[in-house]
Amino acid sequence: MKYYYILTYGCQMNVHESEKLAGILESQGYLCTENKEEADVVVFNTCAIRETAEQKIMGNIGEFKGLKKKKPNMIIAICGCMSQQKNYPEMLKAKFPFIDIIFGTHNISEFGSYLIKRLETGKKIIEISETENISNRDNMPKKRTSGINAWINIMYGCNNFCSYCIVPYVRGREVSRPKEEIICEIKKALSDGFKEITLLGQNVNSYGNDDREKFGTFAELLSDVDKIDGKFRIKFMTSHPKDLTDDVLDVIAKSNKIIHYLHLPIQSGSNNILKLMNRHYTKESYLNLIDRAKRIVPDAEFSSDIIVGFPGETEEDFSETLDVVKKVGYQQLFTYIYSKRKGTVAEKLENQVPIAIKKDRIKRLISLEQEMASKISDKYVGEIVEVLIEDVHPKKQGYVVGDTFFGKTVSIKGDASLVGSFKMVKITSSKLTTLSGEIVEEIC
Repeated sequence: MKYYYILTYGCQMNVHESEKLAGILESQGYLCTENKEEADVVVFNTCAIRETAEQKIMGNIGEFKGLKKKKPNMIIAICGCMSQQKNYPEMLKAKFPFIDIIFGTHNISEFGSYLIKRLETGKKIIEISETENISNRDNMPKKRTSGINAWINIMYGCNNFCSYCIVPYVRGREVSRPKEEIICEIKKALSDGFKEITLLGQNVNSYGNDDREKFGTFAELLSDVDKIDGKFRIKFMTSHPKDLTDDVLDVIAKSNKIIHYLHLPIQSGSNNILKLMNRHYTKESYLNLIDRAKRIVPDAEFSSDIIVGFPGETEEDFSETLDVVKKVGYQQLFTYIYSKRKGTVAEKLENQVPIAIKKDRIKRLISLEQEMASKISDKYVGEIVEVLIEDVHPKKQGYVVGDTFFGKTVSIKGDASLVGSFKMVKITSSKLTTLSGEIVEEIC
């Protein structure tokens, strides 16, 4: 038997692309293993969003030096955003001479041929392309590994060039995928038993901007997906606040499939910092968007990303961020301490914030988040809500976890036979972002 081992870092896009890499490997007769020492092929699907992520990946790659020495026929491949960066393939080759294959974000569909070539010729391979035909990537075999959820790409790339972000440089410009292909893949996933569809893109709201006549708008795509028969849920990520329009909110409000949960990254509540970040919106326009969303989708819940300690951030700037958190009332925040990202505009900005101040601010932000999240969770105690059971509980034996229609996680007594079913659940208690409940009615 031949085995593969994939290590995935970073965003949901990488998670889904690892599913495609797994699909290629299994089409060539390999089986998945969780034991790296058993693997015949090891793939590092890397992230480059932060230098701390890169440092972790570098350390993990280095750990395979000894294993490769013991098992010289093992093939080690590196792909993803880190390998796509300028000069990085040469650096990786020099730093880790035991690597067999290095390829970029635009070469993922060629991985199978690289593997065969390496095995047949014994020659090491480095392939980094600047562009690709995305239909090649969409037609790859997939081994879906995200439980009842099926990731569905609707577009690739990013045009926003936020000053702290490397993504446009390693993922390229925005390219939309034909609606017919998207709908076809969704129907296939549903027929295979998946109960949750997540539409995926670096900025899903700008779907179709590259050719409006050919692709239509994101609102039109959402509406068409919503019309597909069956009992299932629809999610999407990620949304850029500058591009979320009222017609998208209208589609969400009318749907009983598109969850009433919006992830809208604010990044900072300070207009000064937002301008330095090149985010193309203000605190006021963002809060106006939230107000419209709450009016159009009254039961919607919200989450966000926030970067603390961006260059030049003063205490007053940070206070503006806290003000936004209080006004919106997020049910969850994804918080990050800013760190320099080589190759971005922000790397060259002056007035870097001392690490001690960053740590103090993120501690205060998390404290406020927990306070707000607890209040939001508490309001659901005693309510009866629909829950899609997604998995067995990772820590509590005899329990399962699921999500409500508004994006809250619920812990429920039960076993694996419940996974993939919809249940009416009475919420009995809450703790921070998590709810606990008991099944009161089965749906399907």
